[in-house]
Amino acid sequence: MAKTHFDLLDPAAAVDPQAELDRLCTRYREAGSFGLDLLNALGLQAEGLFQQLPPRLRGRLDGATERALSEAMRLAHASRGATSWEPDWFNRVLAGALGVAGGLGGAPTALAEVPVTVVVLLREIQGEAARLGFDPSSQNVHFDCVQVFGAAGPMAQDDGADLSFLGARVALGSGSMQALIARIAPRLASVLGQKLAAQAVPLLGAATGAAINSAYLGYYRDMAHVHFGLRKLAIETEMPHDQLVGAFRQRVLPAGET
Repeated sequence: MAKTHFDLLDPAAAVDPQAELDRLCTRYREAGSFGLDLLNALGLQAEGLFQQLPPRLRGRLDGATERALSEAMRLAHASRGATSWEPDWFNRVLAGALGVAGGLGGAPTALAEVPVTVVVLLREIQGEAARLGFDPSSQNVHFDCVQVFGAAGPMAQDDGADLSFLGARVALGSGSMQALIARIAPRLASVLGQKLAAQAVPLLGAATGAAINSAYLGYYRDMAHVHFGLRKLAIETEMPHDQLVGAFRQRVLPAGET
C-alpha cells in the first residue's frame, strides 16, 4: 500500500499551530484577488453579474451545475488516474483552453463549457488534497472536495463570513453525497454565472475566457489548500478540527464578528 504524506511525517518535527493558522489565513485572504483585479480591468462589477444573464439561461445553469457536480467526481478521479504523470501546469492549460472555447460564442458556448470546467476545477481540488497527503479516492475526501465548492467564488468581495466549506466531518451514508450536491449546486451555479456573464461581454469573451478560468482554478486551489490544510493541522497536532476552524474564523472575520 502506498504511503501517504502523513506516513512520512517526522514525529520530532513540531508543528506550530498558530504559525500555520496565520499562513492559512494569508492564503485565504489572497485567494480571489486575481479574479477581482480582472473584473476591474474589464470595467465590470461582481455585484449583479449573475443577474445580467437571461432568466432562461440562469434556470438552465442551475440544472447544469447540479448535473455536472453529480458526474464530476467520477470523471475527475478517473481522469486523474489515467494521467497521473501530468505536470502541475496541465489543469491550468486545460482550463485556459476551455475558457477560450467557451467565450467564442458568448453565453451559449460558455454554458456548454460548464460541465467540463467543473471537472477540471474538481481535478485541481483533488490534486491539492493529494499534495497535502490525502487520498483522493477516499469517500471522505470525495465529500470534502465537493464541500470546497461552497466557498464564495473568485469574483466576490469575501469578508470571511461564509466559511461553511470548512464544515466538520459528517457520517457518510446512502444519499449523503447527493444531499451535499443539492446544497452546494445553487451556490456554485451563482458563482459560475458570474463567469458566464463576464465571458458573454461582446468582443471580450474569447479574449478573457482563459484569464477568467485561470482565476477560478487558482481560487479553488487556494480554498482546497485552506480546507485540507486545516484537516492536516488537526491530524498533526491532534487538536480538534472544530477548534482549529474556530481559531481560523476569528482570524479572518472582521473585528467584532464571531
